[in-house]
Amino acid sequence: MGVSILSPYKERVTFRNPSFKDGTIQLSRLELEDEGVYICEFATFPTGNREGQLNLTVLAKPTNRMEGTTRPLIAKAGRTEKILVATCISSNGKPPSTVTWDTKLKGEAEFQEIRNSNGTITVISRYRLVPSREAHRQQLMCVVNYQLERFTDSMTLNVQYEPEVTIEGFDGNWFLNRKDVKLICKSDANPPAHTYEWKLPNGTLPGSVEIQNNTIYFKGPVSYSVAGTYICEASNAIGTRSGLVEVNVTDKPLPQGAPGGIIGIMGGVIAAVLIIGVAVTVFVVYRRQQKNRTDADHDLIDLPPSHKPAPPPKRKQELKSHLTAEDIQVVHLDNMKHEEEIQKLPLQPPYYDMAASEPSPYTDKLDFGKCHSEVPNASDYLSRCYPREGRYLEKIPHAYAPLSDLPRDLYPQHPDVSFCCPPPGSRAPYICPKEQYV
Repeated sequence: MGVSILSPYKERVTFRNPSFKDGTIQLSRLELEDEGVYICEFATFPTGNREGQLNLTVLAKPTNRMEGTTRPLIAKAGRTEKILVATCISSNGKPPSTVTWDTKLKGEAEFQEIRNSNGTITVISRYRLVPSREAHRQQLMCVVNYQLERFTDSMTLNVQYEPEVTIEGFDGNWFLNRKDVKLICKSDANPPAHTYEWKLPNGTLPGSVEIQNNTIYFKGPVSYSVAGTYICEASNAIGTRSGLVEVNVTDKPLPQGAPGGIIGIMGGVIAAVLIIGVAVTVFVVYRRQQKNRTDADHDLIDLPPSHKPAPPPKRKQELKSHLTAEDIQVVHLDNMKHEEEIQKLPLQPPYYDMAASEPSPYTDKLDFGKCHSEVPNASDYLSRCYPREGRYLEKIPHAYAPLSDLPRDLYPQHPDVSFCCPPPGSRAPYICPKEQYV
């Protein structure tokens, strides 16, 4: 049947490559009414129709502008009402724009959104502040952000205010017969001051003065008659403000500059000396600390062998494994007085090892039954079981904790030594005193 386009779209819609495989269309001069859901449908036989769809969203780029107020901005004392300064408008946008203000002014902004009949939105922002002397010549910038685009526009405020008056020329050293002195009236005003007036609060100006616009000249040498309070009034279209200065006349000129200059120089020199002294002191202390640390490190490194730390003692296990009969020290008490004192000391409980020991040539010679049957008490027990040279030790208390595990070959040169067995009914056998004093 060929290509068919409805009348509302005949001027703006075309098929790019019409065929049974490609139904692409192209829209020109896009309008907001073109937004919506588009459906592409294929008719097939005998399986029926197939379709796909997409949602078209149309954006509208806004029109931006900034307008300043036509009302004059006038600063007056005691005024607190905020007035409109500028307006920033972003109209007919879709989606709506974001409007902000970039300024150092202490004002406030208000925002308004207007939805149009075609679906677009207009954003309006108004900036208000209280006019002041400080706001004069300050910049106010409007910033509009839409999608990835940024629009800016700015203006400089023109605030009108009354004159602010200051008087210059009196340096505090007007003395008798001084010449060529004057007073200058200066004002900060918008618009500029157009009239200046000089006067004294209690009298008329001296006859030796001459006024030229904002300056008053004193002719001839200075005399006491020029002393007094001078007032200058400046006026503009906004209002009139005044300033004053008190003029004093002295007999002789006052020293100017010398004392202050000398004191300033001396102060600077003293400050520099103090700073240098502190810096040198810090440097010297730091160097001494570094030197002391270096000397200490050298002393630790170069110690002679006699000053070096002694090696750690051998472990007890190693001492046990290399113990011989020569290493066993026996204490002989030749003085009977010492023996009598030792007899008075209480006997310490014996110590033994419950672990079973392996048979050895020395344990085979022990006759435990004989010891139990023939030895009625502990003293006889020691006399029967030990040689004569060891009997004197029977009354010596245990000075150290007895060793529970001694080498089997403790007395290799005395094969006939005998060992004691515990008395009947005792769970702790007596241990040879020689073993107790190793």
